[in-house]
Amino acid sequence: MTTTSAAAYDQLHDRSLSDPAGFWGDAAEEITWFKRWDTVLDGSNPPFYRWFKGGVLNTCYNAVDRHVEQGRADQAAIIYDSPVTGVVQTITYAELKDQVARLAGALRARGVEKGDRVIVYMPMIPQAVMAMLACARLGAVHSVVFGGFAPNELATRIDDAKPKAIISASCGIEPNRVVKYKPMLDSAIELSSHKPSACIIFQRPQETATLVDGRDVEWFAAQEGVEPAECVPVEATDPLYILYTSGTTGQPKGVVRDNGGHAVALKWTMSNIYDMKPGEVFWAASDVGWVVGHSYICYAPLLHGCTTLMFEGKPVGTPDAGTFWRVIQQHKVSTLFTAPTAFRAIKREDPNGTFIGKYDLSCLRALFLAGERSDPDTLHWAEDKLNVPVIDHWWQTETGWAITGNPLGVHLFPIKYGSATRPMPGWDIRILNAEQQEVPRGDTGAICAKLPLPPGTFPTLWNAEERYVKAYMTDYPGYYQTGDAGFVDDDGYVYIMARTDDIINVAGHRLSTGGMEEVLASHPDVAECAVIGVADQLKGQVPLGLLVLKAGVTRSNEDIVKEVVALVREKIGPVADFKRAVVVERLPKTRSGKILRGTMQKIADDQEYKTPATIDDPAILSEIADALQGLGYAKDHHGAA
Repeated sequence: MTTTSAAAYDQLHDRSLSDPAGFWGDAAEEITWFKRWDTVLDGSNPPFYRWFKGGVLNTCYNAVDRHVEQGRADQAAIIYDSPVTGVVQTITYAELKDQVARLAGALRARGVEKGDRVIVYMPMIPQAVMAMLACARLGAVHSVVFGGFAPNELATRIDDAKPKAIISASCGIEPNRVVKYKPMLDSAIELSSHKPSACIIFQRPQETATLVDGRDVEWFAAQEGVEPAECVPVEATDPLYILYTSGTTGQPKGVVRDNGGHAVALKWTMSNIYDMKPGEVFWAASDVGWVVGHSYICYAPLLHGCTTLMFEGKPVGTPDAGTFWRVIQQHKVSTLFTAPTAFRAIKREDPNGTFIGKYDLSCLRALFLAGERSDPDTLHWAEDKLNVPVIDHWWQTETGWAITGNPLGVHLFPIKYGSATRPMPGWDIRILNAEQQEVPRGDTGAICAKLPLPPGTFPTLWNAEERYVKAYMTDYPGYYQTGDAGFVDDDGYVYIMARTDDIINVAGHRLSTGGMEEVLASHPDVAECAVIGVADQLKGQVPLGLLVLKAGVTRSNEDIVKEVVALVREKIGPVADFKRAVVVERLPKTRSGKILRGTMQKIADDQEYKTPATIDDPAILSEIADALQGLGYAKDHHGAA
């Protein structure tokens, strides 16, 4: 770790805000440009700020080719470790370049050009990263959809992105079952009005998918007789990928990431935030379907010349709670980045850390946690057992990298439990009230970031500029509205307390309760419903549905609950973890008809609450508590405070 002082970090942060062009212009020297930029920051059309305008580069060249040219040809680029299939494989930078260029050639032979979209629907295998890089090589825009999403979720993304091609695999593998991807993909294409002209399918030995004549082609067959593709120069401001924010059944929000700012910011974070050196092994135990997988399985480690570890398994059960430690020892992992959920699972299975003692973890320097709030218990446990800094940092799909954190490569600030530490360079964080004014230190308000946002964040939403402005930039003009609420303490540490809307955090996946309610409401016997996030020791939060049935329904509550659980699984996917629902007589509402979700959540979690002044009938809260007690929640409920 670099041991500069806190003052040195403050200087760095101050410069990033007072001279963003100078700060990020310096950082951009770490990237290879085919043509240098005309201007570092173009602020001519706020809030649509653009970084490195006029600059020309290729992200795949920076992540792969240049390392081959600069002496890393034989270094491992990807280590694939799959306890669910028993496979461990190493792919060097030279091999990665060759395989990516061939796949890009196969896409080009099927008409994919710069600016075209390609959907990637893949499990955690190296071919998923190759697919992303092959798109980047051609200047095509990839959109990775998490490999467990239900067909209708995939269909909405196909219709929004309008991909020329789709890259998928025959299956994903869970610890106890094979998940067939191809039938879900076929069904999604059938549901969507836009039809891709080609699908490239990687056949895994565990499941052979049936290919559709004239549209589908097997991975290796697609590459036969085609010329490997060179890197296509793109503008810094051209899109690299679209990533849809998960869990809504309405129109999905496609977060756009550009090429230039993204490469500059991510390369910068590897040394400054994560304290990584080229050649070292970095492991983000996430999935390529989420933003963490985009930033820290695929792009950042490769841009920095590190080895990235791709793990296809779970923290427990593949085969036991020691699997993370085995991987760290076997592959000499320097830094692990995962969600607190993973550690809660390990801690539940192995509370004394017995497995940790069986492995040599001397190579591990730090553990980074993100994706949801890191509870102090889990942080303490990890610190005690691993004896390395455990750093909670906060970021979002929209931001692409950390808003706040502890910059290990510059200065390790004292850790405060419950806080994701300090704003990172480029981030000017303010806590605002409803009148758009800053609140005093220690007071809770909406967490906002003063514009312009730093490079690597989202310059817009796909084909939805108006929605970008309305959803993120309108309530607090001149600021990006994060959608989170919290406060800043006297030392400048940021505390994230809650979502300001109805998004719940299930094992690091942000899911919309509104999206689940739409599904529940579609059941023929349901008159009205609400979904709340209830506390869960393992996953942080899990959804719980409350159903009001239509008058005259005579079927059993049990059958209806089973059906709505199956419906959410079908429409949103297993990722929602929707398994709990209860039938109630009525829902608590304000006099204007707003359902009091927050109050019900507090009742379920046994937190103190005040009966809202605007409630229509306070007696309903006791009815809800009784119903929740039947599911094992609201144990201490004796009425409102």
